[in-house]
Amino acid sequence: MGDIRKNKAVSIFFSIWGWLTIILLFILTFPFQFLTWLVTYYFDPQRYCSGVFFRGVIVLWCKYLNPMWSFNVYEKERVKKIKLSSKTIFVCNHSSISDPILVSMLPFEMKFLTKSSVFNVPIFGWMQRFSGDIGIVRTERDSIKNAMTKCKSWIDKGVPVIFFPEGTRSHNDVLLPFKDGAFRLAIETGADVLPLALAGSAPAIRRGSLLMGFSVGNITAGTPISTKNYKFPDDIEKLKEETRKQMESLLEKIRPLSTTIPPILNKKKE
Repeated sequence: MGDIRKNKAVSIFFSIWGWLTIILLFILTFPFQFLTWLVTYYFDPQRYCSGVFFRGVIVLWCKYLNPMWSFNVYEKERVKKIKLSSKTIFVCNHSSISDPILVSMLPFEMKFLTKSSVFNVPIFGWMQRFSGDIGIVRTERDSIKNAMTKCKSWIDKGVPVIFFPEGTRSHNDVLLPFKDGAFRLAIETGADVLPLALAGSAPAIRRGSLLMGFSVGNITAGTPISTKNYKFPDDIEKLKEETRKQMESLLEKIRPLSTTIPPILNKKKE
């Protein structure tokens, strides 16, 4: 039979299955998310309920309807015990468009930056908008400024936001240089920075392709970094370096666990 991971027919079959099931799941659950958003509109300004609902749907699909992926939280019990401050910014490395799904496995609700055009995608985009995520056009300065203002607004309300500070995808889990945005915002708002690290998601969906690949991805979290004694711009490089050191240490732990062994052939879990 050969290596199932290299069989394109198998990849096509499971990709069709994956896309059909997630589209159907979004169609079936959107009315309930909208109802959740409507009912909680006035007493849940953080959009916690509708956000948890949306990301819960994604996690449900990944865990039970997508046999090609096995996404896990490394040291889950330890991560659950992490105490977030009233202001938190998550920063994470970036390997694949599937990364937000892997991040959603974490026991924290947070708001994502996403392309504004995604909000126009029927059902999926609407669900993301109702979850409180933030639209951005990365080539337009005004859009970037507005997005950062919205991020600050969420942070001031006690709602964490997440940044992928590399600004693009790295396909070998090696950290690229960090951009300043997340770290400047953390210093200006006094938010803690919580480093995240993920590995193994790159094969899930390759750049420029809709085909899904077999993937065993892992994500974990480090220790919150207080920015109370940091000043902008003097300490931004120091904050970036401290964050990078934590992320590199976390990556060393999870890289060996992240393979392309098909979950349907290897049921062993973390």
